[in-house]
Amino acid sequence: MADKNNPEHKINIEIDADVAEGQYSNLAIINHSASEFVVDFVNIMPGNPKSKVKSRIVLTPQHAKRLAKALADNVRKFEQAHGEIRDYEQPPIPLNFGPTGQA
Repeated sequence: MADKNNPEHKINIEIDADVAEGQYSNLAIINHSASEFVVDFVNIMPGNPKSKVKSRIVLTPQHAKRLAKALADNVRKFEQAHGEIRDYEQPPIPLNFGPTGQA
């Protein structure tokens, strides 16, 4: 097993200032094919029937599964520290406007 403290196994990750600022999203649209998952992050505002994708992340199926596990783990840790996150049966903003895709 590799030593995680070995400098040869460390990854140096940098982030540009504009990326570090982040993008707010209150809607994620997820699509997949046999070889990839595509997650589009959108910020929609009530009363505004038009919005744009703010960020698109393309993942392999393996990375999508790892992300799902990591997100579930972080939600669990957050709820342990801050209490249960309330989930609404209906989102508090209307999601039924704009174009609908049909084949």
